[in-house]
Amino acid sequence: MTDQILLSPPDVGALEETYLVEALRSGWVAPAGPAVTAFENEIAERCGVAHAVATSSGTAALHLALMATGVGAGDLVALPTLTFAATANAVAYTGAEPVFVDVDPQTGNIDPELLAKLCTDLDRSGQRLTAAVPVDLYGRCADYDALLPLCDRYGVPVIVDAAEALGSTYRGRPAGSLGHAAVLSFNGNKIMTTSGGGMLLSDDGTLADRCRYLSTQARQPVAHYEHVDIGYNYRLSNLLAALGRAQLHRLDDMIGRRRALRDGYAKLFAATEGVRLLGADDPGANCWLTSIVVDPYRTGWTAADLAAHLAGAGIETRPVFKPLHLQPVFAGARTVLSGVAQQLFEQGLTLPSGSALAEPAVRKVVDSITGFLEGRR
Repeated sequence: MTDQILLSPPDVGALEETYLVEALRSGWVAPAGPAVTAFENEIAERCGVAHAVATSSGTAALHLALMATGVGAGDLVALPTLTFAATANAVAYTGAEPVFVDVDPQTGNIDPELLAKLCTDLDRSGQRLTAAVPVDLYGRCADYDALLPLCDRYGVPVIVDAAEALGSTYRGRPAGSLGHAAVLSFNGNKIMTTSGGGMLLSDDGTLADRCRYLSTQARQPVAHYEHVDIGYNYRLSNLLAALGRAQLHRLDDMIGRRRALRDGYAKLFAATEGVRLLGADDPGANCWLTSIVVDPYRTGWTAADLAAHLAGAGIETRPVFKPLHLQPVFAGARTVLSGVAQQLFEQGLTLPSGSALAEPAVRKVVDSITGFLEGRR
């Protein structure tokens, strides 16, 4: 599609085509059908949960999970400030108020100590969180050994935004199996894609049934159209589910490719003082995106300098997420800050990480970075 080397393009091929053609020929092209049911079952098995509900996006899945957990207008929901806007947008859809918590400097995931401070301060003022939404940033799981007992102590349900973490593990447990519920994303740039789509995961059958009901316009099980609740058109189509099934068959190979890219970056920057890989010490991470953190006082150059150099060679990079508390749309939101997220935004750079990256493209990226580093020594 383009000569530019992209950050994380879709990785699709002959198997995906076969599954899509079979779905087309079956006649099931709407948001229902055997591919949807099979995809839900296969994802649930992969993630080690009892229930999965396929949705039109990860954002839709998160919105449903929040509503089914009881989050509504005037409630408080904690989430990391270092994440994509969709995490906070889903909270806003419910009428609840997002509270942005800063992150751990090594991983970029929500800082449990700051979340504990928030819970304590709210408790002293007679308030509480209705939910907490940790994010598995760039495919590395958050610190659930600290987060889950903390939230349990304060009676706060945990809904995990595992949108970027399919295939990752946390102490042997699959990403998406932690918390009261979790969500995945199958957007075009994710570890695997259904073009657009998502999945809600939970061991709570009542919650899963409620989400499935709401995702199909809250239709009552009668012959005519009967509605007693406001519903949403949030179901995944059978065609996209077929694409997802093919991708799931290839998931481990795609993860292996991304891990190999991260290993290559680690070796490339190993001798450069002042550069580190964000969250790189977790063997369970799926390595969806590899980001470096550049300390310009030690390197003599900035992340933006490297980004500009790579852009000149037709290589896409991207800054680490701009913290949500700095976004104009969330100006004035409640925060618990340490300054880490802003520093990671200013010093972080995400490098091409896609499993579809061919060897000539990998060599071009490596050669371009090597040339930059040599020119700065």
